[in-house]
Amino acid sequence: MSYDIKLAKLVTGETVIGKDEDGKIKEPAIIQTVPSQQGVQIMILPYGYPFEQEMGGEIEGEHVIYTYEKCPEELKTKYIEAVSNLTIASGATLDNLGGAGGSGGAGGSGLIL
Repeated sequence: MSYDIKLAKLVTGETVIGKDEDGKIKEPAIIQTVPSQQGVQIMILPYGYPFEQEMGGEIEGEHVIYTYEKCPEELKTKYIEAVSNLTIASGATLDNLGGAGGSGGAGGSGLIL
C-alpha cells in the first residue's frame, strides 16, 4: 500500500512527518535535530514520546500552519522504516548484489523481517 508522506510544521512550532489521509496526519512522528560533532543529526520519534513508544494517533489539519512542498526521500524512507519496523533497501544496494548468494552487496541489508 502506498502512502502520501507529509512533512509539516504545527502551530506549536514542532516539525512532524506522517501519512497524509483525509486532511489529517496519521501516525505522526516528531522530527528533532540534535547537534553532534559531525554537525546536526535528525531524530524521528513517535509524537507521543516518551509516553508512547510506537507511532499512532493523528493530528487534525487545523493544527498545521505549514506544509513542506518536498519531503526528502531519505527522511521518508526512515519514517517508513520506523513505522513498519522494516529496513528498506535502496536501488543502488540491489544493483550491487552479486550471484545467487548476494555476496556483492556492501552495506545494505535488504529487507529484514
